[in-house]
Amino acid sequence: MAQPRTLPREEALRLKPPQWRHACHALLYAPCPDRLFGRIPLRFAVLMQMRFDGRLGFPGGFVDPEDASLEDGLNRELREELGPGAAFLRVSESDHMSSHASEKPQRVVAHFYAKRLSLEELRTIEDRATHAEDHGLEAMGLVRVPLYTLRDGVGGLPAFLSNTFISCARDQLLHALETLELLPREQLQKAVTVAQKKL
Repeated sequence: MAQPRTLPREEALRLKPPQWRHACHALLYAPCPDRLFGRIPLRFAVLMQMRFDGRLGFPGGFVDPEDASLEDGLNRELREELGPGAAFLRVSESDHMSSHASEKPQRVVAHFYAKRLSLEELRTIEDRATHAEDHGLEAMGLVRVPLYTLRDGVGGLPAFLSNTFISCARDQLLHALETLELLPREQLQKAVTVAQKKL
């Protein structure tokens, strides 16, 4: 299957319905001072979602014709998938990170966003996500990405990256971790290398 191609946002917006569908997803993250077992720094809490198909992805979904903008569609989807804890959340154009176009199995442009929250805001979303209308249906639950590697060299991020991700979600995660400097580059590259050996 052909790899999705990266596009500038402006070019991606020229791919119009009904020939193309647009989908928007968001990585939500917050600084986290906690330590695992009192010694391993967590650095940031980064949210992903277990999907209905058993793959990992980010909350979001397709933009509907009645949505005024990509971001309006994304914010609607976030309320549906994250529930009342996300009522305050507003992702904007300034949070946009990338756009990818793929033609198979259907013509879809996937827009990716990253939104920094306070740890209290992120925990509110986590605590109330089970009250979302899509919980247990499209969205099976939120998970945090482990931004560390355990002493065995595999546990933590390398093992997490060995899971199955939907479409380009794994690449989007790695791009965000590096671009937003949520993890030192050397540690990220090492985790990717170990995960590739496990796949």
